[in-house]
Amino acid sequence: MFSSVWRPVGAATVGVHVAGNRFQNMFGAVGQKDVAVDLGTTNTLIYVDGQGIVLDEPSIVARDKASKEPIAIGTEAKFMMGRTPANIEVMRPLSDGVITDFEACEQMLRYFIAKALPGRRMGKPRMVICVPSGISGVEHRSVRDAAEFAGARESVIVEEPVAAAIGAGLPIHHAAGNLVIDIGGGTTEVAVLSLGGVVASRSEKVGGLLMDKAIVDYARKEYNLALGERTAEEIKIKLGSACPMPTEFEAEIRGRDLITGLPKTVVTTTSEIREALDEVVSGIVDALKVTLDSTPPELAADCMDRGITLVGGGSLLAGMDRRLHIETGMPIRTVKNPLEVVVLGSAKFLASYDSLQALAAGKG
Repeated sequence: MFSSVWRPVGAATVGVHVAGNRFQNMFGAVGQKDVAVDLGTTNTLIYVDGQGIVLDEPSIVARDKASKEPIAIGTEAKFMMGRTPANIEVMRPLSDGVITDFEACEQMLRYFIAKALPGRRMGKPRMVICVPSGISGVEHRSVRDAAEFAGARESVIVEEPVAAAIGAGLPIHHAAGNLVIDIGGGTTEVAVLSLGGVVASRSEKVGGLLMDKAIVDYARKEYNLALGERTAEEIKIKLGSACPMPTEFEAEIRGRDLITGLPKTVVTTTSEIREALDEVVSGIVDALKVTLDSTPPELAADCMDRGITLVGGGSLLAGMDRRLHIETGMPIRTVKNPLEVVVLGSAKFLASYDSLQALAAGKG
C-alpha cells in the first residue's frame, strides 16, 4: 500500500493555461523546486530543476476494485498486468492523452511527485504539465485540478507540440514554419509553429497503444490466438515496421488458443505485423497531410525546406521516418531522445520563463 504517500493537500491554487509564447501569470515564492511533468497515456516523466529527469515510469495503477485503494503504481503495477486476481484491477488513469479516472490519476501523480522529490521540505512545487493540443477546456481543468490535489502550488498547462518543439531545439519564435510530429501512446500530435504559437495542428487518437491493440486483433483474427497487452508491445518493438525493411525477421509468439483454451505458439513475420499496423500508421500519415493542407502556403514552403521533426515513442517504430518521407517527399529529422523531448522542452520552458521574469524585474 502507498497510503503514507497521500497526505491531505491545502487549498487549491489557481492554474494557468499557457498557449504559444504568451505567459499569463508570474510565479511567486522564490527558492521552490520547479517540476516539469510529461503526463502521458503510457508513461509519465518528471524533470526536477537542477536534477534532470528523475522519474520515468508507466502511467499505470493497480488497485483494489472494492476500496479503490492503490496496491502498486508505475513499473510495479505494469508487471502485474494480466497476472492479478479478480479483486485487483490494473488500469491506466489516462486514455488518449486525457484523464479518464480522476481519483486514480491524482493518486498516481501524488505518488510520482513524492518519489521524485523525496522528503521535500521546501513546500509545494510549481509545476508545468504537458497535454495534447486537442483537449477541451474541461479536460484542461481536470489536469490542473489533478496537479493541485497532488501537491502543486501552481500549475501551468503547455501543449505537447510546443514543448516538443522547444525540446527538439526548433526556433519556434522565428517567423518561419516548424513542423513537429509527436507520436505518443494515446495520441499523435501534428503541429506547425511560427512566432512562438501554433498556426495549424491536428490531434488524432492514434499511437502506440492502438498499435498494440492492432496486433492483438490481428493475432485473434489470423491465428485464433489471444495475446496480452505486454506481449503485443514486445512484438511491436521486435517485429513492428511502418514500411518494408531491408531485412525481414520472424519470431515465435505465445498466447492462449481461443478454441481449445490451451497455451499456443505460432510463428509470425515482420511483414505480417506490418500489415497489422498499417491502418494505424496510415492514420498518422493522414493527420500529417490534413495539417499541411490547412497550413498557410508560406509556412508550408518553409516546412518543405526545413522538414519534419519526429518525436515520441511511436517514432521508434522501424521505418516510420522513411514512410513519412515516402508519403510527403519531405526530409525527416529525428532526435536522440524522442521519449524525453517533451519533458525536456517543458524544462527549457521553465528556464526561459525564469529569465523573462528576471528581465521584467530588471526593467521595473
